[in-house]
Amino acid sequence: MNLIIDVGNTRIKNAVFDDGKMVHNESLSNEIFVSETIKIIKKYHCTNAIISSVGSINKSQIGKLRAEINLIELDFNTKVPFVNNYASPKTLGVDRIALVSSAIAKYPNKNVLIIDAGTCITFDFINNDGNYYGGAISPGLQMRYKALHAFTEKLPLLEPVGKCELTGSSTETSIHSGVINGVITEIDGVINQYRKKNNDLTVVLTGGDVNFLANRLKNGIFANPNFLLEGLNTILTYNL
Repeated sequence: MNLIIDVGNTRIKNAVFDDGKMVHNESLSNEIFVSETIKIIKKYHCTNAIISSVGSINKSQIGKLRAEINLIELDFNTKVPFVNNYASPKTLGVDRIALVSSAIAKYPNKNVLIIDAGTCITFDFINNDGNYYGGAISPGLQMRYKALHAFTEKLPLLEPVGKCELTGSSTETSIHSGVINGVITEIDGVINQYRKKNNDLTVVLTGGDVNFLANRLKNGIFANPNFLLEGLNTILTYNL
């Protein structure tokens, strides 16, 4: 079985795949990450693993895992199932590499736009020939709320709400309108721009805010919260 480890900006996710099917998925704090991961390795008899990190993890933690399992650390040198035409491949985030790998595996020979709505909102495009050129990076929902609070004297720190009016009638509702409607309009606008150039475009939405945003978007999308984990499994299998 394959062990997948995704170290994000706010959490660490572990998953176990058996012949392409996810049989285990959990989120862990950094403090218990290694000990709990070793338990998973032994419980599921995992033999191969891949780790993708955009967050904080140290060499000691990596070393402890290597002692238990054959481990690949994903970076720009790792063999991937697509042609990487990014102008600065060394700076391309490993999370974006995993997302594009997932797209090529799930939607072969299609133009795919992947939207990862997490700490940041990333847009990544791969064409129907398997060529990746890049995309865009934008502040995520929580980052926008925090920025309004951090860079002003009086605006409060808020959390996303379920119902959001277009016209805010108070400071709080105006912030919600600006942040939530701004993100939705931005995502729909980017999708529309790509669709003008690619009539057969497939759009995938993933990330921590996928459930919050999926039903608010006007454009048709495929919502998949595990798209990155599936992409990491694709890369691991591709390198075995």
